[in-house]
Amino acid sequence: MTVTASHSLAHRAEDFARWREIVSASFVPLEADPVGPGPFAGQVSGRELHDLAVIEVDAMAHRVRRTPALISDGGTGYYKVSLQLSGQGFIVQDGREAVLAPGDVAIYDTERPYTLSFHEEFSTLVLMFPKRLIGLDDVDLSVLTAQRLGADDPVAGALVSCIARIGDVLPTVDEAIGYRLARNAVDLLGTILATEVHSGPRLGDFEQKLQLQRIKDHIEQHLADPTLAPGGIAAAHFISARTLHKLFEPTGTTVAAWIRRRRLENAHRELLDPLLSGMPVGIIGARSGLPDAAHFSRVFRAEYGYAPSSLRTAA
Repeated sequence: MTVTASHSLAHRAEDFARWREIVSASFVPLEADPVGPGPFAGQVSGRELHDLAVIEVDAMAHRVRRTPALISDGGTGYYKVSLQLSGQGFIVQDGREAVLAPGDVAIYDTERPYTLSFHEEFSTLVLMFPKRLIGLDDVDLSVLTAQRLGADDPVAGALVSCIARIGDVLPTVDEAIGYRLARNAVDLLGTILATEVHSGPRLGDFEQKLQLQRIKDHIEQHLADPTLAPGGIAAAHFISARTLHKLFEPTGTTVAAWIRRRRLENAHRELLDPLLSGMPVGIIGARSGLPDAAHFSRVFRAEYGYAPSSLRTAA
């Protein structure tokens, strides 16, 4: 899936060769194989909203695989959250395998190999979004991938309600409202997943990771403040600047680089938001803590390879 303007998806296949094309174009590149002889039919329907997608898959038995070779081709990393609507599914990732019955939810990462198998006719609803939108560390979220989150699980209950509701509402609203609803759903998912990650059994450095997450949350809440800097962040959390920098060392980046990255990602997201299409590009930068328009344009181009105005025009 590429960053595009909003559009509806409605594709049907009556043979497996066509199905291979459809599933790769609708999600990320995938290998697809039939699991038995005989005829095949399948369809995908839903909406892509810039960098988000809500897609229902209704198909006969088959298997899809995200292989190391396909992952090595690069591209945006996504999380996919699937709600099994009918039939039974099997997901394998990170050395775990889960059986999914109707009402079950599973989370998986497109930057690590996975296999999804369906041995009977099925329906599933998938919410797919860039990993950067929820700000969770891959290692942290890996404790939840390829696990059956059933109806008796409080996390699953919240996810099911969220995904099912947005799947119902999106076909009835316009692009701007649809995008905002999808973003709100992803934000809610991020909160739910972060809560589950940090409340589950952890090893060794849990307290440090929890403190780092609190600091990242503080940064998110103050991105619009152009004076946001390591010294003030450290003081707000009653730690020294040295301790703050040590907390960020395992992430492979610095505090300042993290702030800059999150500001640019926030601006990137707002430039794609149809509800903000009338807002000047310079104001978008200022809302993310980059009030100097020339500097904003320069660092944005350095990060993404194109100017903020070019992104808005393309969208």
